[in-house]
Amino acid sequence: MRNARPLALALILASVGTATAHAQDDDPRGPRRTRIALGPQLVPSYPGSDSYDVRPFIDVSRTRGDIPFAFEAPDESGGLPLLTKGRFQIGPAFGFEGRRRGREVGGALPDVGFTVELGGFAQYAVTDAVRIRVEARQGIGGHKGLIANISGDYVMRDADRWLFSIGPRLTLSNSRYNRAFFGVASADAAASGLPAYTADGGLQAVGATAGLLRQLTPSWGVYGYTKYDRLVGDPGGSPLVREFGSRNQLSGGLALTYTFGAGVR
Repeated sequence: MRNARPLALALILASVGTATAHAQDDDPRGPRRTRIALGPQLVPSYPGSDSYDVRPFIDVSRTRGDIPFAFEAPDESGGLPLLTKGRFQIGPAFGFEGRRRGREVGGALPDVGFTVELGGFAQYAVTDAVRIRVEARQGIGGHKGLIANISGDYVMRDADRWLFSIGPRLTLSNSRYNRAFFGVASADAAASGLPAYTADGGLQAVGATAGLLRQLTPSWGVYGYTKYDRLVGDPGGSPLVREFGSRNQLSGGLALTYTFGAGVR
């Protein structure tokens, strides 16, 4: 049931976005086109885990007439640009982090609850093929920490017929986040058999993401991605990661896409 919560919220937000788009039907740029992607993705059960969960992989994109769908990296958080000025955009961002149960790390450490993360993003298209994006999100409940992602993407595409993207990733997190997932409090050390460990904030992981979107017919297509992160700094040195997890964090997803509206350019 844990994975149903992000699915439900994503569908609600998609519905809100659709209602907004209806109000813009008189846009002179042409009729609206919408592309929906839905499928599974495999992600680490929690940060630092060596086990995986299957969660929904969802994306909703909209455009007008013959304008290609705007590029979105497959691993970026949900959100919509509220301000666009030239090649620069800012807007809200939201994400989720899965629950870590104490039994997954030996049974003697506290749970970290399911977390909703709310924040914002800023992105800049250096050229038509290169985009830089920064996100920061605060955990509401759960880990209660702050996490930020810095990404760069090189994009190759043929309008909406196909799109390939690849680029580096940096993840930063504050001490509250790191202590929730990577620290061992002194009070828990003896019971867990692990040394006490204080995980301070800073750089959490370095990695890369690649995505591919291919239109098969005017309506149907496929969308997939793969991502690799390597835990570094205090998270990478955590005894929790050494004993119960892995510094290598892999994820990936595959979805079917359905486009409706004015067809594919």
